[in-house]
Amino acid sequence: MPFVDTGNGKLHYAIDGADDAPVLVLSNSLGTTLDMWLPQMPALVEHFRVLRYDTRGHGQSDVTPGPYSMAQLGGDVVTLLDYLKIPRAHFCGLSMGGMTGIWLGIHQPNRIDRLVLCNTSAAIGVPEMWNARIAQVRQGGMDAVIANVLDRWFTADFLSHAPAQVERVKAMLAKTSIDGYAANCAAVRDMDQRADLGRIASPTLVIGGKHDKSTPPEHGELIARSIPGARYVELNAAHLSNWEVAQAFTHQVRGFLLNASAPQ
Repeated sequence: MPFVDTGNGKLHYAIDGADDAPVLVLSNSLGTTLDMWLPQMPALVEHFRVLRYDTRGHGQSDVTPGPYSMAQLGGDVVTLLDYLKIPRAHFCGLSMGGMTGIWLGIHQPNRIDRLVLCNTSAAIGVPEMWNARIAQVRQGGMDAVIANVLDRWFTADFLSHAPAQVERVKAMLAKTSIDGYAANCAAVRDMDQRADLGRIASPTLVIGGKHDKSTPPEHGELIARSIPGARYVELNAAHLSNWEVAQAFTHQVRGFLLNASAPQ
């Protein structure tokens, strides 16, 4: 398994697709791993060199001491691109991955071609909410939050009719490091990027979920209104739209990115 040393912990990554294809970075949500993108991989590797990674504190990446910050998570992506000698890339992130994408669009515009921000927010919740989540996990482990998280991530219909897929996501949550989860909760807690959204110059697609309880549609709509030229698309899904309506999600992402790759 390939790793890159950031100087403050190692990041686990995977890269698939043709060497000469445009690079697309995929960034996972809080409590998942790079495997959260499995529903998209067959279609995306046909057109892109797909770079996935486990966000710091998740999966096989190191769990370094927290709290983390959005600047730290965004800096990890830059370190990974530098290590692989990738000057620019498309970026697609969901939830916390989308928050990382917002940071990159604001602070590292020269590294980002097209940006896809999915089921995400520029500022979410109040500190007390996140502090309570951190305390709950530290006291009861990941099992203390899994049921509530799945209820926010998927609609009741998907929970009842796609048990095998729900179980795969549940397994990722269950295996997440308590310390890593808490440190990333702090990064989301301390983030407010709303004032800087207008600085993003990359062509941007914002994807929302009609039934998303974690980052409701108005969060995505605000992002799209604030980024010059951004487009907003709403899918019939809850928070993990890339699993719940995988085909529609992939269609939107692939179409937006291929439009960038087509000859002008």
